[in-house]
Amino acid sequence: MHTIFMDLLECPRCHGALTWDIMEQRGGQIEEAETSCKACGATYPVHQGIALFLLADLPRNDFWEQSESGISSYLREHADVEQQLMEGPVDLLTPADQFLRGMVLDDRGAYNEARRLTNLALPHLYTPAYQSCLQSEIQQLASMLFPTSWPLVDLASGRGTLIETLLQRVDQPIIISDFSPTILHRLRRQQESFGLADRMTLLAFDARRTPFKQGAVQTMTTLLGLSNIEQPGQLLHELRRILSGPLLAIVHFFPEDDEANVAAIRANMDSPFLFRRSALEQFTNAGWQVELVNVQTGQAHPTPPSVVFPGLQLDGLPVAETTLEWGLLVAR
Repeated sequence: MHTIFMDLLECPRCHGALTWDIMEQRGGQIEEAETSCKACGATYPVHQGIALFLLADLPRNDFWEQSESGISSYLREHADVEQQLMEGPVDLLTPADQFLRGMVLDDRGAYNEARRLTNLALPHLYTPAYQSCLQSEIQQLASMLFPTSWPLVDLASGRGTLIETLLQRVDQPIIISDFSPTILHRLRRQQESFGLADRMTLLAFDARRTPFKQGAVQTMTTLLGLSNIEQPGQLLHELRRILSGPLLAIVHFFPEDDEANVAAIRANMDSPFLFRRSALEQFTNAGWQVELVNVQTGQAHPTPPSVVFPGLQLDGLPVAETTLEWGLLVAR
């Protein structure tokens, strides 16, 4: 965590001022520390460069953390499956299993080979239209970033798809965030191997109650992150509190008359951000001015299942072929 971001932060529980006890620092990066709130006494550690501002009273469901740790645990207990996934010829694996092998290699620190396998699998996991729309939205977002977009926070960074694009557009260090410390630790090790870690500050927090002072964040980005936040509740009010500039959110929307996918969404997550009408209503009702730019549509299919792990699919949605509406949601 960069020291230059200390003044942006406050207690996410009560918004009190923080005091810092820094135990280890390397240049402008804090490696080990503890910060405590002057008002309520809550404490938050910085461990291995990652600042942890998570609150125990907010529910969370860490999909990537669960799936990756579950796979790793399963492989440790099933040597035959480990051999099938990790030791056989790559070209004999299905695209889903190539991707899963890449995930495991990434977890084990073989980042270049993991990236190669991911790039090999992706064209067979997602339709050309899906990939084209995604890349178009990333380029649209990048075109709206400038050196003055700092301080910049990427929300729900997940596997870090946006990181290199963001770092190419903004001169200053940026804040990479997720509610999973495990994911952030993996991202740090990964980006260290690519020489980018010194440009990142890693913060673990829940977007519904962030550790930022009012108006402290100039720009916030997210790639499909809004729909992954469970029980969003006051999410948009919290983001409006901390942002002094735009929220740039890559989104895709399902058709409301898509019975199979709508039923799956309602049953499993019920996110208002997966439908255009309800997403825009959420923003308007929370006091935002919002527009959708670079709108396009593209066919999407369910991701193919794993063979090594029968029944496992990489993405829960879509469950049936559909046409997604993509866009960059710009909210101020």
